Amino acid sequence: MSKPLCDKKMDTSGIKRILIRAPNWVGDAVMTLPGLEAVRGNFPSSSVGVLAKPWVAPIYEHHPAVDRVLVYPKGEGVFTDLKEMIQCVRLIRRQRFDLAILFQNAFEAAFLTYLGGVGLRLGYRTDCRGFLLTHGVLRSRDVLKTHQTEYYLSLLRSMGWKAGSTDPRIYVSAGDTEAAQRILDAGNVREGDFLLGLGPGAIFGGAKRWPAERFADIGEMAVQRWGARVLVFGSAGETTLCGRVCDAMVSPALNLCGRTSLAAAMGLISRCSFFVTNDSGLMHIAAALNVPTVAIFGPTDPTATGPRGLRTRIVRHDTSCAPCLKSECPEDHACMLGIRPADVWEAMERLRKDAH
Repeated sequence: MSKPLCDKKMDTSGIKRILIRAPNWVGDAVMTLPGLEAVRGNFPSSSVGVLAKPWVAPIYEHHPAVDRVLVYPKGEGVFTDLKEMIQCVRLIRRQRFDLAILFQNAFEAAFLTYLGGVGLRLGYRTDCRGFLLTHGVLRSRDVLKTHQTEYYLSLLRSMGWKAGSTDPRIYVSAGDTEAAQRILDAGNVREGDFLLGLGPGAIFGGAKRWPAERFADIGEMAVQRWGARVLVFGSAGETTLCGRVCDAMVSPALNLCGRTSLAAAMGLISRCSFFVTNDSGLMHIAAALNVPTVAIFGPTDPTATGPRGLRTRIVRHDTSCAPCLKSECPEDHACMLGIRPADVWEAMERLRKDAH
């Protein structure tokens, strides 16, 4: 496989403080974790900070490769957003970073670190930001065809740094574990219960969502055949969707949609015995927590964004139009509707057998 191209070598002898700009999507943030570990491996004596939006910051806060997380708040409106940018630039300047590694592809990531006075700025030459980078990397066609974890690792490899292929790993704090336990206690979940987590949502759009009623079928099958307790996960914007899953089940399910922070959700997912989900941020979290995970794919490409790990399985229904990468299906949604609950259950049974 050809490597991304950079026409300039980097002198790393004076690098003591490194800033990594995280992507803004939960799944993408999880997929940067092998790259983050590779940075730590190449710079064991340097301090590593991660600049992240509030909704992805928990993914990095307890990771052993991270010394500090700098939260970059979301502005509300043009003027508030500008104020947050100015504050962020000042924060970066105060930290006196020597190197910025931009896993986020946006122009803004390069602009902030340029204004923040970071001397070395490494990133892909995307979004017309090449002139702001001291080490801009041209992406090869092969790199664009790889899994997203390899995409981030390839940026590091372009500098000649060691960046081996590994699966993402998430670390949950004791506090998040305790918060999860309180939620389970309130839901009358007993120690030793087999917990099936369901992730019926997908912020990207409706095209990625398997029907709620079919998730309910899976939940009911797990209750009847595995003696499971069902936990339904989702964001605040997916409350109606998660409610449909619970309403369609005969057995009671614990609806956690919109009721937890991401950190608490990670604690809860780490307690799950199994997880069934659409292609979503929760999918990547479950896989990175080593929870046996069955992922349902339709319009997106599992080669690029599938869950990583030995305890994961993918269920797809081949159609001529998939993967189309569209957020909403303009036709008959055959890629998702062609997947039956029996197909997903079969994958679950196989994975449960293999995972033991």
